[in-house]
Amino acid sequence: MSSTPPPAPRLSSGLWLALASAAAFGSSGPFAKSLLESGWSPAAAVTARIVVAALVLLPPALVLLRGRWHLLRRNAGLLLTYGVVAVAAVQLAFFTAVTTLSVGVALLLEYLGVVLVVLWLWARHGQRPRRWTVVGIVLAVLGLVLVLDVLGGMRVDGVGVLWALGAAVGLAAYFVLSARADTGLPPLVVAAAGLVVGGVALVLAGLVGIVPMTAGTGDVQLAGLTTPWWVPVAGLSLVAAAFAYASGVSATRRLGSKIASFVGLTEVLFSLFFSWLLLDELPLPVQLLGGAFVVAGVVAVRYDELTRPEDPAPDDARPPATTLSPVEP
Repeated sequence: MSSTPPPAPRLSSGLWLALASAAAFGSSGPFAKSLLESGWSPAAAVTARIVVAALVLLPPALVLLRGRWHLLRRNAGLLLTYGVVAVAAVQLAFFTAVTTLSVGVALLLEYLGVVLVVLWLWARHGQRPRRWTVVGIVLAVLGLVLVLDVLGGMRVDGVGVLWALGAAVGLAAYFVLSARADTGLPPLVVAAAGLVVGGVALVLAGLVGIVPMTAGTGDVQLAGLTTPWWVPVAGLSLVAAAFAYASGVSATRRLGSKIASFVGLTEVLFSLFFSWLLLDELPLPVQLLGGAFVVAGVVAVRYDELTRPEDPAPDDARPPATTLSPVEP
C-alpha cells in the first residue's frame, strides 16, 4: 500500500465535495416537512427519496461500470452492507427513534457516529486519537447540543436511545464504507448500488409492515407556495439523495472517513440555513454559537491530521498499489 499522501488538489476538491454533500443532505428538511404536513408518513417520504434517487443514478452508474460486472460480484458483500446498513437501516432507526425521543436528542445521538468512526480507525488502523482530535470531538458535540437545542423540551426513552444509537452505527458505516478505495468501483457506482439495495430494503420493510407507508397525491405547501406533491419528492430525491450520496462517497474517498465525517456535521448548519431561507425559521443566537463550535471542531480534527508525524494520508482513503483506475463522476 502506497505511503504517498494525497496531493493538495485532491484534498481541496474532497473538502468542497464534502461541504456540497452536507449542504445537499441539509436541504432535505423543508422538502420532507412539506410532505409530512400533507399526510405522508416519514417512512413513505424516505422510501420515495431513496427509490427515485436510485433510478436516477442507475443509468450513469451502468455507463461508468463499462460492463465490469465482476467488480460488483467481488464487492457484493460491501455493497449489500452499504445499502442495508448505511442507507436503509440508518433511516429506519432514526425515524423509529423520534417516535419516543425528541428530534434534537435523536439527531445528537445519531451524529455520535463520528466518534464511532474515530474508534474504528483506532481499532482497525491503529490511528489512536490524539489531543486535537479529542478536542475536535468535544467542540463538535458541544456545538451540536447548542444547535439542536437538546436541552429544550428534551424527551428521552431507553428504547428510543437504542434506536438512535443504531442510526449512529449506520452513519459511521456510511463514512467507513464510502472511504474504501480498494474496490475498483467508481464512487458513483457505489452510491447507486447502495441506493438500489437500500431502496429495495425500505420497500420490503413497508410491505411486511415494519414501518407504516402512507402517501398522497394532493398539493403541498413548500416555502409558502402551493406545489404538486412530486416537487418536494424531486427535491428530496435529486438533491438530498442522488447528489448528496454521490458527492459524499467521492469526498470520503479523497478525505478519509474521519475528516469526511466531521465535515459532514455541517449538515446541521445547512439545515438551519435552508429552514431560514425556505421556511422563514430564524436561527437563535445560541444555535449560531453552536455552529461556530461545530466548525471549530472540524478545524481541530483537520489540524490533527496535518500535524500527524507519520504518514498523513488516511489509511482508509489511500488507493491500493494496484487497482483498476476508477472513473470519477
